[in-house]
Amino acid sequence: MTILRHIAIALTYIGLGLGYLPGMRMNRATIAVAGAALLLALGVLDLKSAWQAIDYKTLIFLFSMMVISANLAVSGFFQLALDRVARIARSPLGLLVVLTFGAGILSALFLNDTIALILTPLVLDLTGSLNLNPIPYLLALAGATNLGSVATLSGNPQNILIGSFSGIGYLDFAKVLTPVALASLALQIGLLWWLYPEVRSLKSSLTPPSRQDRILKPLLIKSLIVTGGLLVAFIIGIPPAEATLIAAGLLLITRRIRPERILQKVDWDLLVMFSGLFILTQGVQKLGELNLFSSFVNTPVNILWVTVFLSNLVSNVPAVLLLHHLIPQPDSRTWLLLAAGSTLAGNLTLLGSVANLIVAEAVAKRGQKLTFWEHLRFGLPLSTITLCFAYFWIYKPDL
Repeated sequence: MTILRHIAIALTYIGLGLGYLPGMRMNRATIAVAGAALLLALGVLDLKSAWQAIDYKTLIFLFSMMVISANLAVSGFFQLALDRVARIARSPLGLLVVLTFGAGILSALFLNDTIALILTPLVLDLTGSLNLNPIPYLLALAGATNLGSVATLSGNPQNILIGSFSGIGYLDFAKVLTPVALASLALQIGLLWWLYPEVRSLKSSLTPPSRQDRILKPLLIKSLIVTGGLLVAFIIGIPPAEATLIAAGLLLITRRIRPERILQKVDWDLLVMFSGLFILTQGVQKLGELNLFSSFVNTPVNILWVTVFLSNLVSNVPAVLLLHHLIPQPDSRTWLLLAAGSTLAGNLTLLGSVANLIVAEAVAKRGQKLTFWEHLRFGLPLSTITLCFAYFWIYKPDL
């Protein structure tokens, strides 16, 4: 029975790392749920302990942020934002700079995977209409959504988890990690400038395409007001789960938009995957599997490299769920290092984050290709430098 339990856990995490199981029609959500169900079937957990393992605050935060992002998308906000980017940036380098910081800022405020999903087809259309090589701009988008999301608790799912586990406030988190995000975004621009000579031009040669996209003005105004109120709530210290749920509830009260248009944009797979992962992690902890890592996470440097390794092996959310039991509770610096490490590691390889995969799949559907090696020559130096910077920034001596 013990051997079967270990095999079940190993197969589940292999599937989570690959995103599928060979020969099976399963994604990460169904793999996580099936793995959790196996632990119940093998007697590792009972139903009550499995239910108690689920962190409802994290699920509420995630769901509510998805509803808010969906309302902004339906209102035309993201399309409008990218159109403004095209009009501000008059040169290839200008477009790279504005796209990098624009996507980074949006990812700090909303979930990075959502930003990648919405902006990728828009960037492809924009670069196509301007006769530009899309690859450096798509790399900029994928990288910026990861880098920008470092800054806040609402930027990505692993930060939401860390905020729930550590109790670090929204402002305290942002105060430390926003400089890391901004410096990393600037570094990304320099790296892409070096790798792709065609983006170096400062010549004002871009003519944005004229489009008449549908903007739902009443919904746009309402969504922006509610989102602004949500940011104020974060700043004054209202718990994120409560604040986002209230904001989402206000947006769902409407006479104009069918609820299906909003709820269809909620990533239910991600919510299901999180539920399964919470149960799975509880089972791993009960079986003592975390003892494998406990001897390695005795110093900040070791925590960082273990986080990077696990984030690229099984993805960053499972990595955080595995490691959070080993982080000393009052040690905010270590929690911040876990957040930065698990997020910045996502740029290392094409498989390192969901945002990267979203971009790669969208490119493939357009008949183009973003290869593993094309991404690696960009992601390897970017991740190495940003991870080192984050470590020294978080552990810099107090003045």
